[in-house]
Amino acid sequence: MAHGPTGNAPASGPLTVATLLREPGLPALETRILLAHVLGWSRTQLITRDREPLAPDTVAAYRELRARRLAGEPIAYLVGTREFFGLTLSVSPAVLIPRPETELLVELALERLAARQAPRVLDLGTGSGAIALAIAHARPDAKVIALDRSDAALGVARENARRLGLTHVQWLASDWYAALPADTAPFDVIVSNPPYIVAGDEHLSRGDLRFEPVDALTDHADGLAALRTIVSGAPSRLVANGWLLCEHGYHQAADVRALCAAAGFADVVSERDLAGIERTTGGRRP
Repeated sequence: MAHGPTGNAPASGPLTVATLLREPGLPALETRILLAHVLGWSRTQLITRDREPLAPDTVAAYRELRARRLAGEPIAYLVGTREFFGLTLSVSPAVLIPRPETELLVELALERLAARQAPRVLDLGTGSGAIALAIAHARPDAKVIALDRSDAALGVARENARRLGLTHVQWLASDWYAALPADTAPFDVIVSNPPYIVAGDEHLSRGDLRFEPVDALTDHADGLAALRTIVSGAPSRLVANGWLLCEHGYHQAADVRALCAAAGFADVVSERDLAGIERTTGGRRP
């Protein structure tokens, strides 16, 4: 019987990495990632052992993941990890998958912390903890507080911190600033990658976004609701010359600059990611 473009090619003899890589449907890179995960092999082993017969249960486990990937599930959820800023983070459908463009936010924060001793950092809407943990890893002297209103997300973040041995991050269940104690000392930098997709945006029903937590993607409004709350609440929680830095959508930079200026921030600037998109906007509290 003939197979369609996403079917399994007929194979003669025992199945190997080499034969599975020849099956149509998935890009070779994705096949290698899934096979490495199922086998527990390195990329080198996938090459040097590509003709070894694979056990039937191993092939069955791979085929299950392959079918889920063909149905659209993100690779990161299938293997349970994603690399971010040199760290391997656990991820689950409870959290957004950390993306390379968000590394810009970490880089900008670290630049502004470079001359500060024992800085204090607040990460709003931490999700997997990616931003907070990347900063904490680069700055062991920092005191980092990371907030999220999702208990499930905080569970993922805490596990990432435990596995990475980053004990100087405090995790707090909070709807933005709401649960921060009134006597909390001000911060040198506040960072956030909040939900900023407009309600009903067609992208929410496409690709990986279909599987990610919708409340972490959209504010269920105009895409600026969370950003308004973050910007307006930041000045009173920053030290003099402290910085607010926010990620936002590709078309929102001018709006976020206006929010920052209205809140009294100085040196308001938008920075472009590697694709040339204005991805992060921030300002300094005078």
